[in-house]
Amino acid sequence: MNKTGKIYGQEKSFFACAALWLFFAITVIIPVLYALFSVRLSDFAQIFTQKRFFTAIRNTAIECVCSTFVSVFVGYIYAYAVVRGNLPFKKLFAVVPVVHMVTPPFVGGLSFILLFGRQGFFTKTLLGLDVSLYGFWGLLLSQVLCFFPIAYLICCQTLNGINPSIEQAAKSMGAGNWKIFKSVTLPLSFAGIVSATLFIAVSVLSDFGNPLIVGGRFNVLAVEIYTQLTGWLNIGTSAAMGLVLLIPSILLFVMQNRFYKKNALKFATIGGKIGGGKPSPKSEKNIPFKKNKNVSFGMNILLTVFCSFFAILIIAQLLSIIMGAFQKLWGINTSFTFAHFKAIFSFSQSLFNSLCFAFVAALLSTFIAALTVYLTHRTKLPLVSGLDAVCQIPSAIPGTLFGLSLAYVSSYIERILHFELSSFLIIIAMTVSYLPFSYRICSSTFSRLKISLDEAARSLGAGRLKVLNDIILPLSIGGLFSSAVYDFARGVGTISSVIFLVSFNTGLASIKILNLAEQGDWGKSAALALVLTVITFIILGAGKIFSRRFEAKIYEQ
Repeated sequence: MNKTGKIYGQEKSFFACAALWLFFAITVIIPVLYALFSVRLSDFAQIFTQKRFFTAIRNTAIECVCSTFVSVFVGYIYAYAVVRGNLPFKKLFAVVPVVHMVTPPFVGGLSFILLFGRQGFFTKTLLGLDVSLYGFWGLLLSQVLCFFPIAYLICCQTLNGINPSIEQAAKSMGAGNWKIFKSVTLPLSFAGIVSATLFIAVSVLSDFGNPLIVGGRFNVLAVEIYTQLTGWLNIGTSAAMGLVLLIPSILLFVMQNRFYKKNALKFATIGGKIGGGKPSPKSEKNIPFKKNKNVSFGMNILLTVFCSFFAILIIAQLLSIIMGAFQKLWGINTSFTFAHFKAIFSFSQSLFNSLCFAFVAALLSTFIAALTVYLTHRTKLPLVSGLDAVCQIPSAIPGTLFGLSLAYVSSYIERILHFELSSFLIIIAMTVSYLPFSYRICSSTFSRLKISLDEAARSLGAGRLKVLNDIILPLSIGGLFSSAVYDFARGVGTISSVIFLVSFNTGLASIKILNLAEQGDWGKSAALALVLTVITFIILGAGKIFSRRFEAKIYEQ
């Protein structure tokens, strides 16, 4: 490669770095700073002096601690049962939380009402109780069902990475099953447990849909931010509460980032499975209740009951949406009807917007994350310093604050340009909100590719971006698809970061579902949720087939 070509390749790399910095400055840094400087000291004083706001802060702290602890506990036990236990229907137990994760988030809150509300299937139909689980306990249950699959996936990865020979050595030295779990398995799982705890804590703090639908009078900051702006037009107070919510989110983010970097080497060491550590094919057979090396017969029974309980709840959530969509009036008139589906044709534009915006945002988020990871981890350009931190900052920004910040900036720009930015801002909000997750997936995927691939291509004259496009991305198609799947599923059902950005011309299905649920129109809400969920799974299934075929062709070449 001649000197001119090298300079041109370096210029493109520098341009890519500068473009990323500009993107993060416009979409993340400037909006948050704009919201910060628009708040007065009197707004903060009002928050800490009025009982309503102080109660919301206290409730948020209680909710975060309890929901996080229970979610991680359930997720770890569930993961231990799937990875270590000999359970019947183990494959079903393994896939149920994953399916729940790619289900649009609003399904959880809506199905909770259909199952546990005053006319709920469990509370009224089965138990005949005239009770309501709205409030703290209902919110706790709905958030545990929403977030424990995240802990499950993280803990599964950790447990699968523990070298089996360590547990076998403890067994050969006379340690019992409980002693092995307490002294070997649990300590080696600590890194995954902490990682799941920090990640879920940030997610719970910014959760908006569950507290709004299920929380009732149990006010939390995420909902209070929305209420103060839409109900009372207290812009300063709303922004101030968002900034108050930002403080613990940033602290958790910093702790998570430091812990992740500090234990990266430990993760790699634990993750290696050496020769004799592989379990024999016979031990891998899924024989119900067979006493294996580390899990007793009685413990297998308890783990089966535990997993069955939560799997049934998740499956019941999906079934309640299906049944609710075809009943005239949930819990009162169970006659079969298609009327709700006919009514949702009026929401076709919102449905199209949700799918279209989420699809574009998923592609953008995955592309930006992949480019950032490549430039920061596999190049030594001067402009890449700090890009990785900036890319992950959105995970520390509560969705309501981020949406509010974008709304502030957009209102100022729209007054100057006389042009509506709603569609563009919704896509930006979706893209940025799930960018940190894409960054982590791409970082993990790229780390499996040897740096010698880059060096070989570079020695043949390929530029950095050429290496990324022709080698790194094709070999990472599986990880890129996982990133896009998560971003698309979350984007379709996102509420908190876009609720301040929707307009009359740019409605979203998730917001329509929320509005219908608040109005008590459960049939239409369930029908729209079902249609959106089915379309989401169809698109994800088609994408999975495409990615497998593409990946097969790449490795054939």
